[in-house]
Amino acid sequence: MNFKKQIPNLFTLGNLYCGYLSIGYTASNHYKNAAIFILIGMLLDSIDGRIARLLHVESPLGKELDSLADIITFGVAPSFLMYYTMLFDLGWIGLAISGLFPLFGAYRLARYNITAKEESLHHFTGIPITIAGGILATLILFREDIPSTFTMVIFILLCFLMVSTIQIPSLKKVRLPRNETIVTILIGMMLFMNHARSWRVFTSLLYIVIPLYLIYMTYRFIKIKASR
Repeated sequence: MNFKKQIPNLFTLGNLYCGYLSIGYTASNHYKNAAIFILIGMLLDSIDGRIARLLHVESPLGKELDSLADIITFGVAPSFLMYYTMLFDLGWIGLAISGLFPLFGAYRLARYNITAKEESLHHFTGIPITIAGGILATLILFREDIPSTFTMVIFILLCFLMVSTIQIPSLKKVRLPRNETIVTILIGMMLFMNHARSWRVFTSLLYIVIPLYLIYMTYRFIKIKASR
């Protein structure tokens, strides 16, 4: 076994394990920890592919493993989190609604897997499940300061946008930042999260950034349809 080829897969498996831990924390009513592990998985997911390209060890195995990890960490785990925090009181109806998220996400992943490699280097079709799961986890992480109606609307939009034909620019060719930059960002986030006032400021920004992003994606979808 070539260890060099397995390095990216270790990050992918770490992503998958974060999804498992998130589901476990959700079942234990530790919802913030569950959301945080989804975000950690998002970080690992952004690294594995870049490392594979950096080491020139991209493989069909890595691609399939990445999809399996993504459907768990950014599909199943967020849907569990959504159900237990927002839809539990609706019983089986809430369970059915939350289950739509991994269904749409799985369809989006399958469509991505049959997309030509050259095309995926320039743009994605539909919002990647990684982004959708990360947005949902972030909203639930700050659910005490965000109305449940707002989260539900975003949830529905994310499901729709994952299976849409909107073209989203890919960042695969963007170089990784230096280690010092990564460490600085992580330290800054830790300091930021330790201040309640800063926490609320960040929550307020979610009301602006996420709707603007989704409105822009919807506009792109309408514009593409109108031009055909």
